[in-house]
Amino acid sequence: MYIVVGLGNPGEEYKETRHNTGRMVMDFLTKKDILNTKFVHLDTFMNKSGAGVAKVVKSKKSAEKLVVVYDDLDLPIGTMKVSYDRSSGGHRGVESIIRALKTQAFIRIRVGISPSTPSGKLKKPQGEKDVEKFIMGKFGPKEKEMLKKVFKHIPETLEALATDGLQRAMTVGNTK
Repeated sequence: MYIVVGLGNPGEEYKETRHNTGRMVMDFLTKKDILNTKFVHLDTFMNKSGAGVAKVVKSKKSAEKLVVVYDDLDLPIGTMKVSYDRSSGGHRGVESIIRALKTQAFIRIRVGISPSTPSGKLKKPQGEKDVEKFIMGKFGPKEKEMLKKVFKHIPETLEALATDGLQRAMTVGNTK
C-alpha cells in the first residue's frame, strides 16, 4: 500500500497558493479511487511536514512506499516529475520529512509552479523575499488550467506505480 501526502499549509489564507500545490493535488485525488493507495491529509504547516508524516510512516522500509506531492520552483508550470531518493532541493517541507524519517528514500511527485518563456526558459524569482512572495501568491486563470492538466495525469501515474512499479510510474508521470 502506498501512502500519498500532499505538502502545503492549513488555513484559508494559503488556499490555492503556489506553495499549497501539494494540498490542491490531494483535494483532487481524494475524489479518485486508486488501487493500493491511501491518501493522508496533513494538518501541519509545510515546514513541519515531517512530524505529520512520521505519524503514518514508522520505518525506513515503509518510507519506500511514501509518495510526497509538492510544488517545485525548478519546474515550469504544466509539468511534473516523479523521482525517488533525492535531496530536498531546498524545499523545506521535504527537508522536514527527510529529518523526521532519517531517510530520503521515498517517492516524490514534483509539480512545476514557475512560469517560463515561449522558448521554455524558466522565469523564476530571485532572492529569498521574491521567492517567498511568489510561492505565497495565487495562481492566475491560465495557470490553473495548466495545473488541471497535470492533476489529471497524477492518478494515472499512481496507478502505474501501484501496478507496475516505480520505473513505469516515472515513464508515465514525467511530463514536459
